[in-house]
Amino acid sequence: MAAQVAAAAQAAAAQAAQAEAAESWYLALLGFAEHFRTSSPPKIRLCVHCLQAVFPFKPPQRIEARTHLQLGSVLYHHTKNSEQARSHLEKAWLISQQIQQFEDVKFEAASLLSELYCQENSVDAAKPLLRKAIQISQQTPYWHCRLLFQLAQLHTLEKDLVSACDLLGVGAEYARVVGSEYTRALFLLSKGMLLLMERKLQEVHPLLTLCGQIVENWQGNPIQKESLRVFFLVLQVTHYLDAGQVKSVKPCLKQLQQCIQTISTLHDDEILPSNPADLFHWLPKEHMCVLVYLVTVMHSMQAGYLEKAQKYTDKALMQLEKLKMLDCSPILSSFQVILLEHIIMCRLVTGHKATALQEISQVCQLCQQSPRLFSNHAAQLHTLLGLYCVSVNCMDNAEAQFTTALRLTNHQELWAFIVTNLASVYIREGNRHQEVLYSLLERINPDHSFPVSSHCLRAAAFYVRGLFSFFQGRYNEAKRFLRETLKMSNAEDLNRLTACSLVLLGHIFYVLGNHRESNNMVVPAMQLASKIPDMSVQLWSSALLRDLNKACGNAMDAHEAAQMHQNFSQQLLQDHIEACSLPEHNLITWTDGPPPVQFQAQNGPNTSLASLL
Repeated sequence: MAAQVAAAAQAAAAQAAQAEAAESWYLALLGFAEHFRTSSPPKIRLCVHCLQAVFPFKPPQRIEARTHLQLGSVLYHHTKNSEQARSHLEKAWLISQQIQQFEDVKFEAASLLSELYCQENSVDAAKPLLRKAIQISQQTPYWHCRLLFQLAQLHTLEKDLVSACDLLGVGAEYARVVGSEYTRALFLLSKGMLLLMERKLQEVHPLLTLCGQIVENWQGNPIQKESLRVFFLVLQVTHYLDAGQVKSVKPCLKQLQQCIQTISTLHDDEILPSNPADLFHWLPKEHMCVLVYLVTVMHSMQAGYLEKAQKYTDKALMQLEKLKMLDCSPILSSFQVILLEHIIMCRLVTGHKATALQEISQVCQLCQQSPRLFSNHAAQLHTLLGLYCVSVNCMDNAEAQFTTALRLTNHQELWAFIVTNLASVYIREGNRHQEVLYSLLERINPDHSFPVSSHCLRAAAFYVRGLFSFFQGRYNEAKRFLRETLKMSNAEDLNRLTACSLVLLGHIFYVLGNHRESNNMVVPAMQLASKIPDMSVQLWSSALLRDLNKACGNAMDAHEAAQMHQNFSQQLLQDHIEACSLPEHNLITWTDGPPPVQFQAQNGPNTSLASLL
């Protein structure tokens, strides 16, 4: 008996020594691999060699699975060898499913592998993998929530918003059951964002009300609480802006700006939440700051505060440049493109066409680097080119660009915006497109069944109807439409629409010989246009003031207005020549496929300047 005990003790000691030896070689290889990975610059090849050296030792399943995961992760993040990365991650996922209590390796392998599948356009392989991982992760709150978010994001990228919303609803209910009100709010806010994208406003309102209550009642990490409030307020602000309610949004926007100031003063708390389901962050503080700048720019542009829009765009772009030096997150490029889209529209209004064209080219370059970014912004890019073409009086090119944009979008508000601008092009072109024009005007008829709920776009549609009636010589009808535009634009502080409506009404009264009433419209139009500043309306107003004062015998005022008109004409003419001389001007002919990479320089402008003089 004693001999047996001694033999058993000897065997146990040998096993322990073997295990200790195994642990020591494994830890040594792991240490070398990490040393090479974190070297400056990283020595990825040596790191991979160290990890591969683990397998000849025939390690236990746990070490084998973890090493496959580490190799897959290193190859996925640091090399272009996706085939080997996929092979290692598939092995990690397969082996880890056979091991009890090995959740971190199991679910990280599933998460990374599905990312890689999506990168390889193998979405049909990623979906069942994520569904299986979600099914077996219900006892692991952090991973269950993270995988639900990941699958919802995948459906969102595929434009399957219904499936994405369903998953986010499942996540919200699961988070409630495991006692994580914070993550429940994240799921619900994400669902609210998708419902806004789908324009399901009847579902959005009660959901946002519930989110507001959860956010206010939740007591936890101050940064997490404030980040929830930023998410909530961003949704509210964008909802108002989508609806064209520039005045109504101001209280929410002010709260949002105060909230981001509060976050910037808070220090990151290193204490981890006690509930593993709370281990999520919506966005880093720096990204939230850029996002708040972005929605401020959107508001300023819609309201016609273009100098303010410029100021916040400069701040946001400076912050983005700093962030992109350290962070290659795709969301930063999306922020940059949206900021540029808005500031380009501002430049076209303020008479800086050459700068706008160079920024359009910059958007093209950003889109060349990311097919997904181009897919999401192609319609906006052609719309911007259409607006640029209008500003340089290339109406045929404007028509081609707007038509291309219409073909590429299924976004209702953008569609209505493009149709409104295309109709204005046809109106200026006279009788060439009468049938098409009547068809377009009927589709954006603001008097009945207007296709979108946007207050701003509906007001713009009344303006376009007024413009059409003016060109047709139906002045009373034009006045009715323009007064409707004025009523709507004054209600929501849409300054640019107000200025445009006033100057067109002034023009109508001038044509009708009612000089006093014309002056009452043109003077405030000029004041408002100077405040925006809107160069085209200033040019139009100064021409009307010159003619009005001449007709009334006010020689000095007529001379002053004529001088103003000449100054505006010269500025616009100089900018026009500069823009049309840029090689990027050739972009106006691009209507198909990805944006062209290079531009040939032009000998000089080839467009009519008549509309500027």
